[in-house]
Amino acid sequence: MHSQIQRTLLGIVALLMISIPLWAHKPDQSYIYLDVLQEEVNGTLQATTQDLSTALGIEIPRGLTADQFETYRNRIQNYWLERIQFETEGKSIPIQFEGVKFLDLTIGYYILLDFTMLGLESIPDELQISYDGFFDQLPSHQGFVLIRNNWKAGIHDNEALPSLIYGRSEPGTQSLDLEKGSIWKGFVAMIKSGMWHIWIGLDHILFLLALVLPAVLYRKKPEDWSFANTMTANNWYPVGKFKPAFIYILKIVTLFTIAHSITLSLASFQLVSLPSWLVESIIALSIALAAFHNIYPFLKREALVIAFGFGLFHGFGFASVLGEVGTQGQYLGYTILGFNIGVELCQVMIIAFIFPILFFLRNTKIYRPLFIYGSIFLILISLNWFIERAFDVDLLFDNYLDKAFRRAKGLVGLG
Repeated sequence: MHSQIQRTLLGIVALLMISIPLWAHKPDQSYIYLDVLQEEVNGTLQATTQDLSTALGIEIPRGLTADQFETYRNRIQNYWLERIQFETEGKSIPIQFEGVKFLDLTIGYYILLDFTMLGLESIPDELQISYDGFFDQLPSHQGFVLIRNNWKAGIHDNEALPSLIYGRSEPGTQSLDLEKGSIWKGFVAMIKSGMWHIWIGLDHILFLLALVLPAVLYRKKPEDWSFANTMTANNWYPVGKFKPAFIYILKIVTLFTIAHSITLSLASFQLVSLPSWLVESIIALSIALAAFHNIYPFLKREALVIAFGFGLFHGFGFASVLGEVGTQGQYLGYTILGFNIGVELCQVMIIAFIFPILFFLRNTKIYRPLFIYGSIFLILISLNWFIERAFDVDLLFDNYLDKAFRRAKGLVGLG
């Protein structure tokens, strides 16, 4: 009976976990995403080719490319312009289309039109949005307005919580408050964003794991300093006390944070820029080298040098994250500081969870094989990522790893 209840609860949780990401992309729904920045308001208009075909009375093929989209561009853009209007204080706000993207889901093929609001001298406190798209041809259709990013309101990467809902039974004109928040709220939200992007960043977590694996051991120089002898881990011995070892790994993690803070700042202020493929490839390689150093040491200062040196490249990776959430150029000092605090807090939380377990296992027979073969496993994973990122190929292993990662988080209730 108890096991049956457990299975039922797990089934409910699984259904909820499946339904949450699908909410923001359902058939018969269109979306208006807004990014409220420091001095401008941008956004994205999103609808499926199927709904646009019905509304326009033409056949827009699923899976169309950017080149093919040019055939339909004017009609689609004009439809949106006819069906949506932004106003503030009785003054109409024109929009200018900037680009197009596509989102291919099993439930539909979405066309995403980016736009910028023109003529805003400052960010208004309130917007009046009139919208009547698709409702005449599709009676069950709904339109959603979502504030995707608003620094002051502490909103980042929001694609699941609508601010306004339109339909045949909802008002065609509604007001949207843009000033619900403060700089402090935005700062706290960036702390949360930094924590979240460590938590979902498997490569960053595995780099931390490569650093923490030897933290409960100390190394003695063997008489025979050969690779074969090193592979047996005979020159590693368990540490005696918890506190010094824990403080040491915290120092390493903090040094890692200092390093990536430097390059995150340089990249965010556009003082240094590196190609994303190069940055992501080096981040993957950092895991392999940190894990290889566990097996065969090749640096005198060991983990301190690895943490700081590769932390510089991880900072460039975090800079691309800030760009994705639309925070570059607005309250940038607060953004960088809050994001780095969040990264450090999440790293400390991960270490605080993993380290006591490793400390408990350090005197057991399983730890040395775990240490060696765990490091080898990290090397294989990171080399797979390195090849994929450096040469733009898909080795398929990444999909299985991502599923295992999400399943592991789910088992501890943090999926």
